[in-house]
Amino acid sequence: MSTVEVKVPDIGDFKEVEVIELMVKVGDTIKVDQSLITVESDKASMEIPSSHAGVVKEIKVKVGDKVALGSLVVIVDADGTAAAPAPATAPAPAAAAPVVVAPIAAPIAAPVASAPAVATAAAGKSHASPSIRKFARELGVDLSKVPGTAPKGRITQQDVQNYVKGVVAGAANAPVAAASTNGSGSGMNLLPWPSLDFSKFGTTELLPLSRIKKLSGPNLHRNWVMIPHVTQFDEADITGLEDFRKSSNDALAKSGVKLTMLAFVIKASVAALKKFKAFNASLDATGENLILKQYYNIGFAADTPNGLVVPVIKNADQKTLSQIATEMGELSAQARDGKLKPADMQGATFTISSLGGIGGTAFTPIINAPEVAILGLSKSSMKPVWDGKQFVPRLMLPLSLSYDHRVIDGAMAAKFTAYLADVLADLRKTML
Repeated sequence: MSTVEVKVPDIGDFKEVEVIELMVKVGDTIKVDQSLITVESDKASMEIPSSHAGVVKEIKVKVGDKVALGSLVVIVDADGTAAAPAPATAPAPAAAAPVVVAPIAAPIAAPVASAPAVATAAAGKSHASPSIRKFARELGVDLSKVPGTAPKGRITQQDVQNYVKGVVAGAANAPVAAASTNGSGSGMNLLPWPSLDFSKFGTTELLPLSRIKKLSGPNLHRNWVMIPHVTQFDEADITGLEDFRKSSNDALAKSGVKLTMLAFVIKASVAALKKFKAFNASLDATGENLILKQYYNIGFAADTPNGLVVPVIKNADQKTLSQIATEMGELSAQARDGKLKPADMQGATFTISSLGGIGGTAFTPIINAPEVAILGLSKSSMKPVWDGKQFVPRLMLPLSLSYDHRVIDGAMAAKFTAYLADVLADLRKTML
């Protein structure tokens, strides 16, 4: 046998294309025209064939490299068989026609700085469009392990998402295990978490995470990875409501009850949940049915010295504003003292996270699974609002509604926040 260099042939009007898959390994016996690597341009992916048969001695490229006409791909101990000269035309794209992909509400996992290495698929190649390949690389998913459900076994975006869900849930039997909670990045072929000796750069202090943060961290990670988040932003005019709240507190001063703006928002949210029932629901285990709940348990994020906890106001629709405010005060005090019982934090159908007492103009709260939405409140502020004739000062409350895009679409979310804003502007609308 003689040693032969196999290079990239003329692949058409492409100056540099990225290697996205290695299809052979050192020691493999290859045939003429057998695919060696897969490359991808902005518009298509294609396989680079071998011009000679023989045994692969060296591989001169890796995933992520850029190649062009004449780039060295592999060195082969050839058996003397060579391919006939190929016409100077680009080979047909390896993937089928591009799949129409629905917009993603929020990333399923944080993109890595560069494409992770993809496991070599010696036998066959995954059937997917360039956009799906890019999507899979961003998630660190090996497409050779993803079953395709489209015609001819083509892999769709939903196939990739379902595979990731299975991995995270521990249901996948693939070698890629569910991502560990220590942030190592070893699950799903993500780049490993950077490990640095920070003391080289200055003085450091080791502060263990609180028990609450250790428990909530994996849940937040799972919810962010598995739920396609979208956040709808809006504002509510609470000028009149704030005046009513202050006057009511003056009247209730002797009773010891203090109405907070959050109590009013809970009451208004119940009205919105009754009108838009999909927000007071959960997906079942199959992901194919929606469980509509006929009760209204509202969770609210409470800040404690050790982190956030979410007590739940049960049957908020059956309670008065004074009862809601009193119960919130009691649950918040128990949370600060670390005396909340598990039952006090279970059964919520909708959650509200209020940062109004701290500041900010908007944020993107993470949905608390198995709920399908969460409302964020930021700091209210006076703004000039046009009333049809002139600008008048109004107290505006920022609303941030994150929702599960599998259940709720953008139009429904916009209607929900618009209705909620109307109710907050005039609570009499809850009686209609």
